[in-house]
Amino acid sequence: MLPSKIIERFRVTDGDKFKLKDFDPGDIGDVDFDKKDGKEILEVGVKKLANLQERLYAEGRWAILMVLQGIDTAGKDGAIKHVLSGVNPQGCSVHSFKQPSHLELAHDFLWRCTVALPMRGHIGIFNRSYYEETIVVRVHPELLAKQNLPPQLVTDDIWKQRYQDINDFERHLARSGTVPLKFFLNISKEEQLKRLLARVDDPDKNWKFSPYDVAERKLWDQYQDVYEDTIRNTATKDAPWYVVPCDKKWFARLVVAGALAEHMEALDLQFPKVSEDDMRAIEKAHAELLAERK
Repeated sequence: MLPSKIIERFRVTDGDKFKLKDFDPGDIGDVDFDKKDGKEILEVGVKKLANLQERLYAEGRWAILMVLQGIDTAGKDGAIKHVLSGVNPQGCSVHSFKQPSHLELAHDFLWRCTVALPMRGHIGIFNRSYYEETIVVRVHPELLAKQNLPPQLVTDDIWKQRYQDINDFERHLARSGTVPLKFFLNISKEEQLKRLLARVDDPDKNWKFSPYDVAERKLWDQYQDVYEDTIRNTATKDAPWYVVPCDKKWFARLVVAGALAEHMEALDLQFPKVSEDDMRAIEKAHAELLAERK
Protein backbone atom coordinates (compact mmCIF):
# COMPACT_ATOMS: atom_id res chain seq x y z
CA MET A 1 0.00 0.00 0.00
CA LEU A 2 1.06 3.61 -0.38
CA PRO A 3 2.68 5.24 2.67
CA SER A 4 0.26 7.32 4.72
CA LYS A 5 2.27 10.50 4.11
CA ILE A 6 1.64 10.19 0.37
CA ILE A 7 -2.10 9.63 0.78
CA GLU A 8 -2.22 12.52 3.24
CA ARG A 9 -1.02 15.01 0.64
CA PHE A 10 -4.22 14.44 -1.36
CA ARG A 11 -6.61 14.67 1.61
CA VAL A 12 -8.65 17.84 2.18
CA THR A 13 -10.45 18.22 5.51
CA ASP A 14 -10.63 22.02 5.66
CA GLY A 15 -11.48 23.74 2.42
CA ASP A 16 -11.03 27.35 3.49
CA LYS A 17 -7.82 27.77 1.49
CA PHE A 18 -8.42 25.04 -1.06
CA LYS A 19 -7.42 25.76 -4.65
CA LEU A 20 -7.69 23.09 -7.29
CA LYS A 21 -4.64 24.42 -9.13
CA ASP A 22 -2.51 23.38 -6.15
CA PHE A 23 -3.20 19.73 -6.99
CA ASP A 24 -1.32 18.40 -10.01
CA PRO A 25 -3.25 15.68 -11.92
CA GLY A 26 0.12 14.14 -12.84
CA ASP A 27 1.50 14.04 -9.28
CA ILE A 28 2.60 10.56 -8.20
CA GLY A 29 3.80 11.52 -4.74
CA ASP A 30 7.55 11.01 -5.24
CA VAL A 31 7.13 7.22 -5.33
CA ASP A 32 10.16 5.20 -6.41
CA PHE A 33 8.32 2.56 -8.43
CA ASP A 34 6.62 2.33 -11.82
CA LYS A 35 3.33 1.12 -13.27
CA LYS A 36 4.30 -2.57 -13.12
CA ASP A 37 5.25 -2.32 -9.45
CA GLY A 38 2.12 -0.27 -8.81
CA LYS A 39 -0.09 -3.06 -10.12
CA GLU A 40 1.61 -5.56 -7.82
CA ILE A 41 1.19 -3.24 -4.84
CA LEU A 42 -2.49 -2.84 -5.71
CA GLU A 43 -2.92 -6.62 -5.67
CA VAL A 44 -1.67 -6.63 -2.09
CA GLY A 45 -4.04 -3.79 -1.28
CA VAL A 46 -6.99 -5.59 -2.82
CA LYS A 47 -6.35 -8.59 -0.57
CA LYS A 48 -6.11 -6.30 2.43
CA LEU A 49 -9.40 -4.64 1.56
CA ALA A 50 -11.04 -8.05 1.15
CA ASN A 51 -10.00 -8.95 4.70
CA LEU A 52 -11.19 -5.63 6.08
CA GLN A 53 -14.49 -5.91 4.27
CA GLU A 54 -15.04 -9.40 5.71
CA ARG A 55 -14.61 -7.95 9.20
CA LEU A 56 -16.86 -4.99 8.34
CA TYR A 57 -19.59 -7.38 7.19
CA ALA A 58 -19.21 -9.76 10.12
CA GLU A 59 -19.23 -7.03 12.76
CA GLY A 60 -22.23 -5.33 11.18
CA ARG A 61 -21.84 -1.99 12.98
CA TRP A 62 -20.27 0.35 10.44
CA ALA A 63 -20.94 1.22 6.82
CA ILE A 64 -18.62 2.82 4.27
CA LEU A 65 -19.85 5.29 1.66
CA MET A 66 -17.44 5.94 -1.20
CA VAL A 67 -18.36 8.92 -3.37
CA LEU A 68 -16.59 9.10 -6.73
CA GLN A 69 -16.78 12.37 -8.64
CA GLY A 70 -14.94 13.48 -11.76
CA ILE A 71 -15.44 14.56 -15.31
CA ASP A 72 -15.80 12.07 -18.16
CA THR A 73 -12.80 9.71 -18.62
CA ALA A 74 -11.43 10.53 -15.15
CA GLY A 75 -11.53 6.83 -14.25
CA LYS A 76 -14.50 6.31 -11.93
CA ASP A 77 -15.51 2.97 -13.44
CA GLY A 78 -11.90 1.77 -13.52
CA ALA A 79 -11.36 2.64 -9.88
CA ILE A 80 -14.43 0.64 -8.87
CA LYS A 81 -13.41 -2.32 -11.01
CA HIS A 82 -9.79 -2.55 -9.87
CA VAL A 83 -9.83 -1.32 -6.27
CA LEU A 84 -12.85 -3.36 -5.21
CA SER A 85 -12.17 -6.44 -7.31
CA GLY A 86 -11.54 -8.60 -4.23
CA VAL A 87 -14.50 -7.70 -2.03
CA ASN A 88 -17.49 -9.98 -1.53
CA PRO A 89 -20.34 -8.75 -3.77
CA GLN A 90 -22.80 -9.61 -0.96
CA GLY A 91 -21.37 -6.78 1.10
CA CYS A 92 -20.90 -4.19 -1.62
CA SER A 93 -23.22 -2.13 -3.80
CA VAL A 94 -22.63 0.32 -6.65
CA HIS A 95 -25.09 3.03 -7.65
CA SER A 96 -24.65 5.29 -10.67
CA PHE A 97 -26.53 8.58 -10.59
CA LYS A 98 -27.22 10.05 -13.98
CA GLN A 99 -30.12 12.11 -15.26
CA PRO A 100 -32.81 12.05 -12.54
CA SER A 101 -36.17 10.42 -13.23
CA HIS A 102 -39.55 12.10 -12.79
CA LEU A 103 -39.91 10.33 -9.44
CA GLU A 104 -36.53 11.58 -8.26
CA LEU A 105 -37.27 15.13 -9.40
CA ALA A 106 -40.44 15.03 -7.32
CA HIS A 107 -38.31 14.77 -4.15
CA ASP A 108 -35.60 16.87 -2.56
CA PHE A 109 -32.15 16.71 -4.14
CA LEU A 110 -30.73 14.31 -1.51
CA TRP A 111 -33.58 11.80 -1.71
CA ARG A 112 -32.39 9.52 -4.49
CA CYS A 113 -29.02 9.08 -2.83
CA THR A 114 -30.47 8.66 0.64
CA VAL A 115 -32.50 5.61 -0.38
CA ALA A 116 -29.35 4.06 -1.88
CA LEU A 117 -27.16 4.39 1.23
CA PRO A 118 -25.31 1.23 2.31
CA MET A 119 -26.63 -0.73 5.27
CA ARG A 120 -24.42 -1.54 8.25
CA GLY A 121 -21.65 -3.95 7.37
CA HIS A 122 -21.62 -2.89 3.72
CA ILE A 123 -19.54 -0.73 1.40
CA GLY A 124 -21.60 1.52 -0.84
CA ILE A 125 -20.09 3.17 -3.92
CA PHE A 126 -21.73 6.19 -5.51
CA ASN A 127 -20.58 6.67 -9.09
CA ARG A 128 -21.48 10.36 -9.11
CA SER A 129 -23.77 11.43 -6.29
CA TYR A 130 -25.71 14.27 -4.68
CA TYR A 131 -22.71 16.42 -5.63
CA GLU A 132 -24.10 16.53 -9.15
CA GLU A 133 -26.51 19.05 -7.64
CA THR A 134 -23.71 21.54 -6.98
CA ILE A 135 -21.66 20.69 -10.07
CA VAL A 136 -23.60 19.71 -13.21
CA VAL A 137 -26.75 21.58 -12.16
CA ARG A 138 -24.67 24.67 -11.48
CA VAL A 139 -22.99 24.51 -14.90
CA HIS A 140 -26.38 23.83 -16.52
CA PRO A 141 -28.90 26.06 -14.71
CA GLU A 142 -31.72 24.79 -16.93
CA LEU A 143 -31.53 21.56 -14.89
CA LEU A 144 -32.38 23.47 -11.74
CA ALA A 145 -35.53 24.77 -13.40
CA LYS A 146 -36.66 21.18 -14.01
CA GLN A 147 -36.67 20.52 -10.25
CA ASN A 148 -39.84 22.58 -9.92
CA LEU A 149 -38.77 24.28 -6.71
CA PRO A 150 -40.92 27.06 -5.26
CA PRO A 151 -39.64 30.27 -6.92
CA GLN A 152 -39.01 32.01 -3.60
CA LEU A 153 -36.49 29.27 -2.68
CA VAL A 154 -34.37 29.76 -5.78
CA THR A 155 -32.18 32.62 -4.63
CA ASP A 156 -28.55 33.64 -5.00
CA ASP A 157 -27.89 31.66 -1.82
CA ILE A 158 -29.11 28.32 -3.14
CA TRP A 159 -25.62 26.84 -3.66
CA LYS A 160 -24.45 27.97 -0.25
CA GLN A 161 -27.58 26.42 1.23
CA ARG A 162 -26.98 23.16 -0.61
CA TYR A 163 -23.44 23.02 0.72
CA GLN A 164 -24.86 23.46 4.22
CA ASP A 165 -27.42 20.72 3.61
CA ILE A 166 -24.74 18.35 2.34
CA ASN A 167 -22.46 19.05 5.29
CA ASP A 168 -25.32 18.43 7.71
CA PHE A 169 -26.24 15.24 5.85
CA GLU A 170 -22.68 13.89 5.92
CA ARG A 171 -22.27 14.81 9.59
CA HIS A 172 -25.46 12.87 10.29
CA LEU A 173 -24.06 9.86 8.40
CA ALA A 174 -20.79 9.98 10.34
CA ARG A 175 -22.65 10.19 13.66
CA SER A 176 -24.83 7.25 12.66
CA GLY A 177 -21.98 4.90 11.76
CA THR A 178 -21.64 5.51 8.02
CA VAL A 179 -18.17 6.73 7.04
CA PRO A 180 -18.30 9.14 4.07
CA LEU A 181 -15.17 9.13 1.87
CA LYS A 182 -15.19 11.41 -1.14
CA PHE A 183 -12.84 11.11 -4.12
CA PHE A 184 -12.48 13.76 -6.79
CA LEU A 185 -10.66 12.09 -9.67
CA ASN A 186 -8.50 14.93 -10.90
CA ILE A 187 -7.54 14.60 -14.57
CA SER A 188 -5.76 17.15 -16.79
CA LYS A 189 -7.38 18.53 -19.91
CA GLU A 190 -4.57 17.06 -22.02
CA GLU A 191 -5.04 13.57 -20.60
CA GLN A 192 -8.79 13.75 -21.08
CA LEU A 193 -8.24 14.55 -24.75
CA LYS A 194 -6.04 11.44 -25.11
CA ARG A 195 -8.66 9.24 -23.50
CA LEU A 196 -11.52 10.64 -25.58
CA LEU A 197 -9.55 10.06 -28.77
CA ALA A 198 -8.73 6.53 -27.62
CA ARG A 199 -12.44 5.82 -27.31
CA VAL A 200 -12.94 6.86 -30.90
CA ASP A 201 -9.85 5.14 -32.33
CA ASP A 202 -10.42 1.79 -30.62
CA PRO A 203 -13.55 -0.03 -31.93
CA ASP A 204 -13.82 -1.91 -28.63
CA LYS A 205 -14.13 1.42 -26.81
CA ASN A 206 -16.56 3.13 -29.19
CA TRP A 207 -19.46 2.25 -26.92
CA LYS A 208 -17.94 4.46 -24.22
CA PHE A 209 -17.83 7.53 -26.45
CA SER A 210 -20.61 10.11 -26.66
CA PRO A 211 -20.66 13.40 -28.57
CA TYR A 212 -22.05 14.83 -25.33
CA ASP A 213 -18.59 14.33 -23.80
CA VAL A 214 -17.13 16.73 -26.36
CA ALA A 215 -19.80 19.32 -25.66
CA GLU A 216 -19.09 19.07 -21.92
CA ARG A 217 -15.36 19.39 -22.56
CA LYS A 218 -15.97 22.88 -23.93
CA LEU A 219 -17.17 23.81 -20.45
CA TRP A 220 -13.91 22.66 -18.86
CA ASP A 221 -13.13 25.91 -17.04
CA GLN A 222 -16.63 26.17 -15.62
CA TYR A 223 -16.43 22.63 -14.29
CA GLN A 224 -13.06 23.29 -12.69
CA ASP A 225 -14.51 26.33 -10.95
CA VAL A 226 -17.55 24.53 -9.54
CA TYR A 227 -15.50 21.53 -8.43
CA GLU A 228 -13.15 23.85 -6.60
CA ASP A 229 -16.02 25.69 -4.95
CA THR A 230 -17.76 22.45 -4.02
CA ILE A 231 -14.67 20.91 -2.42
CA ARG A 232 -13.81 24.15 -0.65
CA ASN A 233 -17.26 24.25 0.95
CA THR A 234 -17.78 20.56 1.75
CA ALA A 235 -14.37 19.27 2.90
CA THR A 236 -14.69 18.39 6.59
CA LYS A 237 -13.11 16.07 9.14
CA ASP A 238 -16.31 14.02 9.15
CA ALA A 239 -16.29 13.69 5.37
CA PRO A 240 -12.88 14.42 3.81
CA TRP A 241 -12.23 14.87 0.13
CA TYR A 242 -9.34 13.16 -1.63
CA VAL A 243 -8.20 15.06 -4.71
CA VAL A 244 -6.78 12.07 -6.55
CA PRO A 245 -4.26 12.68 -9.39
CA CYS A 246 -5.63 10.61 -12.26
CA ASP A 247 -3.36 11.18 -15.25
CA LYS A 248 -1.77 7.85 -14.33
CA LYS A 249 -4.56 5.38 -13.68
CA TRP A 250 -2.41 2.91 -11.76
CA PHE A 251 -1.41 5.57 -9.23
CA ALA A 252 -4.97 6.90 -8.84
CA ARG A 253 -6.15 3.41 -7.93
CA LEU A 254 -3.41 3.09 -5.30
CA VAL A 255 -4.53 6.34 -3.68
CA VAL A 256 -8.18 5.27 -3.58
CA ALA A 257 -7.31 1.83 -2.22
CA GLY A 258 -4.91 3.26 0.35
CA ALA A 259 -7.36 5.87 1.64
CA LEU A 260 -10.15 3.30 1.90
CA ALA A 261 -7.92 0.86 3.77
CA GLU A 262 -6.70 3.53 6.20
CA HIS A 263 -10.21 4.55 7.17
CA MET A 264 -11.39 0.96 7.55
CA GLU A 265 -8.38 0.08 9.70
CA ALA A 266 -9.15 3.07 11.95
CA LEU A 267 -12.51 1.49 12.79
CA ASP A 268 -10.73 -1.42 14.51
CA LEU A 269 -13.11 -3.91 12.92
CA GLN A 270 -13.42 -7.23 14.74
CA PHE A 271 -15.08 -10.55 14.10
CA PRO A 272 -17.93 -11.10 16.60
CA LYS A 273 -16.87 -12.92 19.75
CA VAL A 274 -18.57 -16.23 20.43
CA SER A 275 -20.22 -16.48 23.83
CA GLU A 276 -19.41 -19.33 26.24
CA ASP A 277 -22.83 -20.90 25.68
CA ASP A 278 -22.42 -20.74 21.92
CA MET A 279 -18.90 -22.16 22.19
CA ARG A 280 -20.19 -25.12 24.17
CA ALA A 281 -22.85 -25.68 21.52
CA ILE A 282 -20.19 -25.51 18.81
CA GLU A 283 -17.98 -28.00 20.62
CA LYS A 284 -20.93 -30.37 21.03
CA ALA A 285 -21.80 -30.08 17.35
CA HIS A 286 -18.15 -30.60 16.47
CA ALA A 287 -18.06 -33.80 18.53
CA GLU A 288 -21.19 -35.08 16.79
CA LEU A 289 -19.67 -34.41 13.36
CA LEU A 290 -16.48 -36.21 14.31
CA ALA A 291 -18.53 -39.17 15.56
CA GLU A 292 -20.04 -39.54 12.10
CA ARG A 293 -16.60 -40.13 10.64
CA LYS A 294 -16.02 -43.23 12.79
